[in-house]
Amino acid sequence: MKSYPELVRPPDLSTPRKPEYVLPIQPIESRRLYRQIADQIASLIDRGDYRHGTRLPPERNLASQLSVSRPSVREALIALEVEGYVEVRMGSGVYVIDPHQRSIQPEIALDQETSPFELIVARRLVEAECAALAARTATPQQIATIRMSLDAMTTDQQSPLPHDQAFHVAIAQASNNGALLLLVETMWAERSRPLFTRLEHHFGSAVIWLDVIREHEAVFDAIIAGDPVAARRAMRGHIDQAARRFGRNWQRRDQSTEPNE
Repeated sequence: MKSYPELVRPPDLSTPRKPEYVLPIQPIESRRLYRQIADQIASLIDRGDYRHGTRLPPERNLASQLSVSRPSVREALIALEVEGYVEVRMGSGVYVIDPHQRSIQPEIALDQETSPFELIVARRLVEAECAALAARTATPQQIATIRMSLDAMTTDQQSPLPHDQAFHVAIAQASNNGALLLLVETMWAERSRPLFTRLEHHFGSAVIWLDVIREHEAVFDAIIAGDPVAARRAMRGHIDQAARRFGRNWQRRDQSTEPNE
């Protein structure tokens, strides 16, 4: 005799269900790590644990106490400087500003800014492949555009950043991949926001820009040689150097002796 599956009785909707117990918890707030670190330090400053004029502990100590990386601490300190809590003095350290002397900052939404060091990692991945593709597919006109931006950076060392951006975007255009170009343009838009701009302000100098130009020359030479392996390597090397520059110790004047971080 053929058997059939047992029917499931539908629930009795006439009897009201007992309401479920709601736990007294707060929604989880997703915040970037540097923001969490900055908020902790700001709260210590606000309650007077660090008075104005006090030098904050070195990055290494803060990173150890908070169990985070030194780059994350550096990003937090830069955020606090943008917000008017501290002043970074190259060659000395980070000092708490008198709350009555803080510059009035416009509303700056740093919470959603991309971490500068995370941005560098992303650029290394994406722009290295753009350079490799450009070495294979760049047209003569695209190569001329890259050369033009490099020449402009060399001649206009008072304002090199726009030409730096033009160089990298031109290489992305020469990859002839619209998706990669969009990624590069987006990352450079992030790079122009206050957190990265202030970080770069502390480590930019005429000598450093000369190094950047030499690194750009190496990338360009590999592209016009049609060597994707060398172009990828040169771009990675260039961005690795940027990470090292931003990771140097700002408590020493002689930064050339500081090990890479």
